[in-house]
Amino acid sequence: MKTYKIIAATGCPTGIAHTYMAQEALEEAAKKRGITIKVETHGQEGIKNALTDAEIEDADGVIIAADKDVHADRFIGKPVINVSVSKGIKEPDKLIDEILSGNVPKYKDGQARTQNQSGQGSQKTSLWHSLYVSLMNGVSHMLPLVVAGGVMVAISFMFGINSADPKSPEYNQFAYYLKTIGGVSMNLMVPILCAYIAESIAKRPGLIIGFIVGMIAYMNGTGFLGGIVGGFLTGYIMLGLAHVLKGLPKQLDGLKAIFLFPVLGIFIAGFAMWFLSSPMEAINKGMMSFLSGFQNSSPILLGLIVGCMSAFDMGGPVNKAAYVTGTALLAQGNYFFMAGVSAACIAPPLATGFAVLFGGKAYSASDRSAGYVNFLLGSTHITEGAIPFAAKKPIKVIPILMLGSSIAAILTYLFKVQVPAPHGGFIVLPIVTHAFLWVLAILIGSLVSGLLMAWDQKRTVAKDKQSDQVTQEVNESKSLDSVLEIRNIHCNVQAVSQHEVFEKLAEISVANHISSDSKAVVEGFMAREKLSTTGMEQGIAIPHTELDSIRKASIVILKLNEGVDWNALDGHPTNIVIAMFIPKGKGNDHLRYLSEVSKLLIHQEFIDQLHQANSSEEIYQMFTEKLQ
Repeated sequence: MKTYKIIAATGCPTGIAHTYMAQEALEEAAKKRGITIKVETHGQEGIKNALTDAEIEDADGVIIAADKDVHADRFIGKPVINVSVSKGIKEPDKLIDEILSGNVPKYKDGQARTQNQSGQGSQKTSLWHSLYVSLMNGVSHMLPLVVAGGVMVAISFMFGINSADPKSPEYNQFAYYLKTIGGVSMNLMVPILCAYIAESIAKRPGLIIGFIVGMIAYMNGTGFLGGIVGGFLTGYIMLGLAHVLKGLPKQLDGLKAIFLFPVLGIFIAGFAMWFLSSPMEAINKGMMSFLSGFQNSSPILLGLIVGCMSAFDMGGPVNKAAYVTGTALLAQGNYFFMAGVSAACIAPPLATGFAVLFGGKAYSASDRSAGYVNFLLGSTHITEGAIPFAAKKPIKVIPILMLGSSIAAILTYLFKVQVPAPHGGFIVLPIVTHAFLWVLAILIGSLVSGLLMAWDQKRTVAKDKQSDQVTQEVNESKSLDSVLEIRNIHCNVQAVSQHEVFEKLAEISVANHISSDSKAVVEGFMAREKLSTTGMEQGIAIPHTELDSIRKASIVILKLNEGVDWNALDGHPTNIVIAMFIPKGKGNDHLRYLSEVSKLLIHQEFIDQLHQANSSEEIYQMFTEKLQ
């Protein structure tokens, strides 16, 4: 069975785009390093590429990049990095480097979800991330019910606005069934939200009581706010019960699961939710009334708020706050609010499509392909397609997308459009009131953002070209192939110690006009070795020094007849030395050269060929071919 050096799990609340974008980013980052990785995805279709117990046991470390519960308890005892799904998309290299560093703490039973990032305020980050993940676990399970039920209800309106009312002349039995079935699905929103928030906190005991508390919240009219409060209330009550009852004999574990947890849980959490229902109902109605009031009193302000929220993080928590509010109002028969939310969510991906259309060759081929695909994604209400564009230039692109989304939402409210479905994009146009005006509002917002993005990209490319022309000669002189010359590669070198190797390097550097002081070169290499060994593994060392006497950046490669002791990481003798000579003040250069050399040395095939090479020409050709 294949084993993996790193395993990972990704998941986002909607389980549509972020989940798979994080998977691809992590897989690409691992591939660049020649590292094996397996990424388990938690999407709307369930768990794909599931990790087995054996794969978890054999892995060196785990990356969790998720905003929902991915059953982290499986990884107890393994080094685990636990971050939001956006970190997996934006910083895959950093996460993999952190795992490879060996400094990641092992995951413990009951451990709070953490960002595993150093610095002050990490505990605060962990708490908020834990709360957010639990909330999004509820939202991710709730959304399919809301979407399915909303579309069913929306289709029933195609037979007439009152077609599901038996007392109306428009009554249609099929429409009645559609609306009734859809209504059942919509009514499950609060219990499902509550149950899966609780499940994320307290696992199965939380799930069971969460369903009951969620039903209490629904019956008492507390809305989705009641579901959120009930979910957290239930989860932490069940954790408290588990703590109180942990002292019972192990023989009573069955009694705890089937009797004590459910009875005590429903008694405590049920009564608590019942008495909280009145204030929660008042808060819920007040908030909905406040937001609904903007539709008539200030549609421009409401559109601005909704547009900015929807485009700010494109599927993240701020976006979801607007979306969940829209679905809650939708369940109460308010179809105006969701119209603006949908318009604001559709506009960003369409804007990126228009941007690559207007921007032409200012965008790369891959960006153009992604932009054209976003015409389809945007048309079906999938906002996440715009994220790669925003991630590259967030300071510029996100405000541009917020402007376009705000224009689309404002025009939607001014046109008094109604959208009775919570998802689907242009697929639900037959049931949208003033459908033409709605599409027009979205296109205007998308075109404004698209034109601004294209203008900014063209300006950036023009500026970069000008800068490249000025720095091209300098940059070329700093590339690895420009500092490696065939005359600086020597095979069959005789040396019996590390110091003798340094002396030979110093002689070559003076003879080839790399350095003017051989003694300083030897002392520079020796001083570096005192800090830590430059002896790597498999017989390779990469010494380096930065001196005033070095005239030009260069790399000298020696292949020794016999290995010498270098205090290497694997304890084996060294017989291939890749030495770097850096002029004083150019310390960053050796990091760049070291990075390029390291990329070659992660490939076992390259290392084997290097050991088998018998001439300077052969070694030179190996490096130059790989660097092209």
